[in-house]
Amino acid sequence: MKTAIAILNWNGEKLLPQFLPSVINNSKDAEIYIIDNASTDNSIQLLKTQFPSIKIIQNNGNYGFAKGYNEGLKHIDADYFCLLNSDVEVTENWIEPIEKLLDNNPEIAAVQPKILDYRDKKMFEYAGAGGGFIDKFGYPFCRGRVFSALEEDKGQYDDTIQIFWATGASLFIRKKDFFEQNGFDEEFFAHMEEIDLCWRLNNANRKVYYCGESTVYHLGGATLQKSNPKKAYLNYRNSLWMNLKNLPKNKLFPMIFTRLSLDGIAAIAFLPSQGFPHLWAVFLSHMHFYRGFFKMYKKRQKNQLKKYSDKELLPVQYFLQKRQYYKDLK
Repeated sequence: MKTAIAILNWNGEKLLPQFLPSVINNSKDAEIYIIDNASTDNSIQLLKTQFPSIKIIQNNGNYGFAKGYNEGLKHIDADYFCLLNSDVEVTENWIEPIEKLLDNNPEIAAVQPKILDYRDKKMFEYAGAGGGFIDKFGYPFCRGRVFSALEEDKGQYDDTIQIFWATGASLFIRKKDFFEQNGFDEEFFAHMEEIDLCWRLNNANRKVYYCGESTVYHLGGATLQKSNPKKAYLNYRNSLWMNLKNLPKNKLFPMIFTRLSLDGIAAIAFLPSQGFPHLWAVFLSHMHFYRGFFKMYKKRQKNQLKKYSDKELLPVQYFLQKRQYYKDLK
């Protein structure tokens, strides 16, 4: 099998009947797997009765996104994995242009399609949009989405280009590359693990691409809402860990110090709108960053990219200079 679609599920009884039909109807040449993270609802029974053609892999616990996929993918044999969120609607011929790109370019390890908003299909969606990049301090952003500013899809990102990271909402990756990088970092549990993986791929001189010929629609926030303090905690902590693992050695400590300072400023600045739980989540993320510091530092690869971004500090551009769209970033 050339491509296997792997959908991670945890208590997705309501999402599965809503989104699986589009995947089944538009993926006839791919095998579809559900990797279940020990759901406690009726997900498994629903799959067996309503979608008997789908193969089920059952993990022994709720391992989160990172370990959930690492464990589940060990049981799947295919040239390419497509890691697909359970809240994604796919479109006709969404797989073919990505397979063609991978077939013809062996240096490409991972690809993402165009990610639009399921609720408003003319808008880009937060998770991935038109392909992911980072600024010089490791802040991630996308073409079509900078922080919370989203662009309307007017065909401006219908191209196929090299990017820095591909979203885990719909991530095509060669099986060989996934396992050569030891998959996702399981310490992350969820959030930022795909950016960390793509950064490691870049460090290994493998390429990550965006394919604008393929389109999917992502609901987003189906497991954790954007305002959830746990989501904030995971994003802040994992972003710091990711930078610790991947920044060039000569820039590592000045940039980590800057990031820690900016996190604190952001937590205080957003206190009126986000409340104390958000501030506490940032505090906990920093405490746990320190606790895992040496373990993450030991994971640094021998080779780190010296040139990984040409974008200046994103928070300054976005919040102070009001540069809210990709084309305006310095």
